[in-house]
Amino acid sequence: MDKIKKVLVNRFGKKFYFRGSDVHTKFGVIRAEDIAKSKDGDIIKSNTNEEFFIISPSFLDIYRKIKRSPQIIPLKDLAFIVSETGVNKESMVVEAGAGSGASACFFANLVKEVITYDIREDFLEIAKENIEFLSLKNITIKNKDIYNGIDEGDVDLILLDLPEPWKAIDSGTKALKVGGFMVAYSPTIPQISDFAEEARKRNELLVLKIAEIAEREWEAKERKVRPKSQAIGHSGFMVFVRKVGKEKEQ
Repeated sequence: MDKIKKVLVNRFGKKFYFRGSDVHTKFGVIRAEDIAKSKDGDIIKSNTNEEFFIISPSFLDIYRKIKRSPQIIPLKDLAFIVSETGVNKESMVVEAGAGSGASACFFANLVKEVITYDIREDFLEIAKENIEFLSLKNITIKNKDIYNGIDEGDVDLILLDLPEPWKAIDSGTKALKVGGFMVAYSPTIPQISDFAEEARKRNELLVLKIAEIAEREWEAKERKVRPKSQAIGHSGFMVFVRKVGKEKEQ
């Protein structure tokens, strides 16, 4: 994928991406040579006289253009996981499965190190492409089954986006540091129920919260204020588990 060099935003908030060639929009064509010589904050016009602001792309601008194959966890849910677990620039995050690498890339922009596991090589190839597209250097990809074990220790957060997350509780518990979090992300109620019940069998784990996040965007123009007709409703349930004690020695 070609790198995104600039973002063009019109007065309606519509964004377009400059990758080195002319940008074609329904608001007209913006010439590459005009964009290339512009600076952040400049206003340039299309051939139909439509105005566009020029800005440098942020991480999220680029992130939104990554390649997708499997369904990814929406930003609203990833942000909630960050707010509930408090991961930061000193944290280590382990996740499975990697899928398109979207979650790994999101966390890599915030934390010290991310290790992502997946058993499908085709998914990992997409993840590698996205990691390179975002120029991230702190992600390690592993073609391994996390149900059979996690190589890392003293992990701050383990995110399980798997069909049967309860099968990773043993390996996840061993890998977590005391005080660390394990989060299962699942689309259905039976999955979260089975994960939570299995986690409750472990004395060193506490099931803290089961939640879902719904996002409803509003439009406000003059005195016309109302929800937009299409809201982002259910995407997945999150089960938050925290390791509060040490495992008993066998």
